[in-house]
Amino acid sequence: MSYGFFSSASRPQVPVKHKVFISYHHQEDQTYYDAFSKKFHDTYSAVYDNSLERSIDSDDVNYVMRRIRENHITGTSCTIVLVGADSPKRKYIDWEISATLGKEHALIGVCLPSARLSQDKKYVFVPDRLLDNINSGFALWLTWEQITSSVAQLDQYIAEAKSRSATLIDNSRPRRIRNG
Repeated sequence: MSYGFFSSASRPQVPVKHKVFISYHHQEDQTYYDAFSKKFHDTYSAVYDNSLERSIDSDDVNYVMRRIRENHITGTSCTIVLVGADSPKRKYIDWEISATLGKEHALIGVCLPSARLSQDKKYVFVPDRLLDNINSGFALWLTWEQITSSVAQLDQYIAEAKSRSATLIDNSRPRRIRNG
């Protein structure tokens, strides 16, 4: 009887299931989160749909920021911000972006079809902290069609975002205190 051997280098590789954090306005953009999650659930381990406003019942900003970092951002390598009509006005989206930047994790902004446009339809309203980092060159800015085109394409976008230098991070803006 003959036994075959193979080195660890020739063993079939199990794909790594990257963990990404998805930041979005739950009331307005849940359908986009659900579509993203459904399309990529076999490849990426997206953080569960935890509405921070329901799960963290506190007015203590430092406590909430610690909970965001420890329970939502830690263990991920990239935050994807789904930007819809009301996203720029949401304090928890701002805080999630701030926590992501504090950990020096990759950041990708995604323009949803529901995003609010300027009067002349040339500009999209974006959360201020995300815009700071798009302008600095740290964050990627993509459309919904780009980010959902394929698993391979999303892999490339995440790799590109992760390769951006942390020296480009702009987290200097004061945190948003309230919604609206």
